[in-house]
Amino acid sequence: MPRVNRTAVLSLLIVCSCVFLLFQLHYYRKYVTKQQGGPLLSPVHHLTNRAVQWQVLKKFLALAHHFHLPLFLADTLALSLLSQHALRQRDRVVQEPQCSFLCTDRPVLAFGVHASSWESAPEFVAAAQTKGFELLELRGKDPRLSSLDTLSGEEIPLHFLFRLDGYIIHVVFLYERSGNYLWHGPLRLRADMDRTFAPFSLLDYGRYAGAYDRPELILTVLDGLDVRVPRNITHFLVQQRDARFLECRFHEARHFLQLYPDDSSAAALDFRRKARTLLRVTTQTLGLLHIPFWISSGTCLGWFRQCGVISYSQDVDIGIFISDFRPDIVGAFREAGLSLKHKFGKVEDSLELSFLSQDVKLDIFFFYEDGDVVWNGGTQAKSGRKFKYTFPRFSLCWAELLELKVRVPCETQDYVVANYGSTWSVPLKNWDWKSSPSNVQENGEWPRAAIRTTVGRWRRTQTWIGTYCSKHEWEP
Repeated sequence: MPRVNRTAVLSLLIVCSCVFLLFQLHYYRKYVTKQQGGPLLSPVHHLTNRAVQWQVLKKFLALAHHFHLPLFLADTLALSLLSQHALRQRDRVVQEPQCSFLCTDRPVLAFGVHASSWESAPEFVAAAQTKGFELLELRGKDPRLSSLDTLSGEEIPLHFLFRLDGYIIHVVFLYERSGNYLWHGPLRLRADMDRTFAPFSLLDYGRYAGAYDRPELILTVLDGLDVRVPRNITHFLVQQRDARFLECRFHEARHFLQLYPDDSSAAALDFRRKARTLLRVTTQTLGLLHIPFWISSGTCLGWFRQCGVISYSQDVDIGIFISDFRPDIVGAFREAGLSLKHKFGKVEDSLELSFLSQDVKLDIFFFYEDGDVVWNGGTQAKSGRKFKYTFPRFSLCWAELLELKVRVPCETQDYVVANYGSTWSVPLKNWDWKSSPSNVQENGEWPRAAIRTTVGRWRRTQTWIGTYCSKHEWEP
């Protein structure tokens, strides 16, 4: 019997094993990864859901890189995983056989893109479809082209949904607005669109329009893939949570101005210019203090009713929740070039501040929460009488006024009706703040002993002390 060559047998076994492993790899890449549900091997040698999702992302991001499309990760769940600790551990994680950040428990992942960089869109979309991606394209009117003269804005891309192997990549288009911020539109399905194309209830973006500061982006490696992310992830997530944007009611404003033509006198134009300057300074000053505010009273009415300011009001009104009050607010406005004209009330009750810029007054009303309502106070200087203005509770949205991004009550009409009644759409030039508002009620009066600290006019030669003022600093 011939003697067996052990070396030859061992070599043959090694070759056969290599061939078998290569066949398995080819089989999984060609067939299994194309099935839904399954790119990493599980302990029982099946591809996992995360593996399939990772392969989908890899294909999509490779296409974006090829077409120089600067997508950035905007998915709230994925970004929330990117804590500072997680980023420090990135190099260790990406070497592990798992998709830790980009493969979430949801079949959806969101990316943002600046619309101006979407120049190669036709080629990108065609290439994605060649790779097997299905596309649901949602467009809408361009609000930047809407005005009081024309409402025929052209349609622009708002949201693209790419689907492959049961996973959705949601691309959100961000547009530059005149207030130097980024905006995305709402996601609205037409009647003829497939409502089963994606799990729309799981999408982070599209329920409402949104407004954002322009994020600074950095390029990093997540799960072995090159991905841009916001440098300040926490700030971006906070913005995303409070990003809801309300568009000006152009159609209603045009109808209003047909009935009540806008004042085009030199004085009115001068007031609009000064009001915009004052509102811009207010936005910058309170932004540095991280104090959120919203336009209130007549300024809010002007935005809601006519997409502008009411020229005969001659002031700018804003609201701030008293919980956001800071003692250094007066000093900040003085450094910004405004002078304090009035201070009424105190932090615990009916606080109101008035500043002057050129000849335009800024009224700051502080709002107090009380059960299912909120209220702000008013004080008559000569008598110490107190007044109270009650509103239904509201949330805050972003809007644009005078080409500036400002907050407004989301429930704007309820807010306006509470203050101005059902006839809010009819201009009323003779306005008495003590009796005209629909929601005003008397609220007692300040004790005589408290008059000097709660009612007064600011003397230019004095300074602000803490939250209160000494008896020598106020003129009753």
